[in-house]
Amino acid sequence: MEIEKKTNTSVQQVKKPVHKRKSAKRREWENLGAGLLYLLPALLIVGVFLFYPMMKTLYYSFHVTNASGAVINFIGFEYYRTLFESSAFRTSMKATFLFALYTVPTTIIISLFLAVITNEKVKGVPFFRVVFSSTLGISVAAGATIWLLLFHPSLGVLNNMLNAFGLSGVQWLTSPNVALISVAITTIWMNIGFNFIVLLGGLQNISEELYESAKIDGAGYWRQLFNITIPLLSPTLFFVSVVTIINSFQTFGQVDILTGGGPANSTNLIVYSIFREAFYNGYFGYASAQAIILFVLVLIFTYIQFKVGEKKVHYQ
Repeated sequence: MEIEKKTNTSVQQVKKPVHKRKSAKRREWENLGAGLLYLLPALLIVGVFLFYPMMKTLYYSFHVTNASGAVINFIGFEYYRTLFESSAFRTSMKATFLFALYTVPTTIIISLFLAVITNEKVKGVPFFRVVFSSTLGISVAAGATIWLLLFHPSLGVLNNMLNAFGLSGVQWLTSPNVALISVAITTIWMNIGFNFIVLLGGLQNISEELYESAKIDGAGYWRQLFNITIPLLSPTLFFVSVVTIINSFQTFGQVDILTGGGPANSTNLIVYSIFREAFYNGYFGYASAQAIILFVLVLIFTYIQFKVGEKKVHYQ
């Protein structure tokens, strides 16, 4: 009898933890179901407006379509092969990379300079903060139209200033050698507002005690800038660089208004090329293949930034 009692007790002890494990797993599944239920509206929106268009674009890139977008037949990787053999596509990619090279470092450097000087406690600084961030409230269409007037060959302010100094005017938007730079100048001006606000917010989060301690140790302004400000601002700089590079690959509005991809395709950035092939020429499959290549490029650049750049980020 004693042996049977001991056996029954040991069986109950074994069964009890198993039951507890089952109930814990059940609670985990219930919590997961409740979480997904709360996320369902957001998942539906993301699925309809993000994942479905991405899958549809990938599907179109392997098919020939008619002018209305209806699929005619499957051609596999033919569009991709044609793109890499196309001189027009190579010109578009070259223009896109040059545009990113012109805009990204310049925008970040100018925005950082403006944020640093307006972070000083000087009378009248709030006014300049409003001025430097004002481009954030200007739409792409309005900003591009403003610069379209400034770049005008005969009535534009820029050429009139050059003429006042005895210099000949520049064909800002009609010269293949200058047009891309002109679009880059417009883009830099329009992106400064956002980057300025983000960097200024990062600067204001740095503790003043660090600067006071550095002053006591005899550190000058430049030493404080490079040993305190820049390292502690590195998370914000990392964020700004990622966003700015992605935006540079997605530039469209200012190209459409200022140059229309010309002259001689010198400003035909890849996004504008996608738009023109799809909605002007009706080649939806060809445009979809370019969109997939652009997506892969942005993904690669973002991955490299996170893999390499994040190692140099210093978090407080």
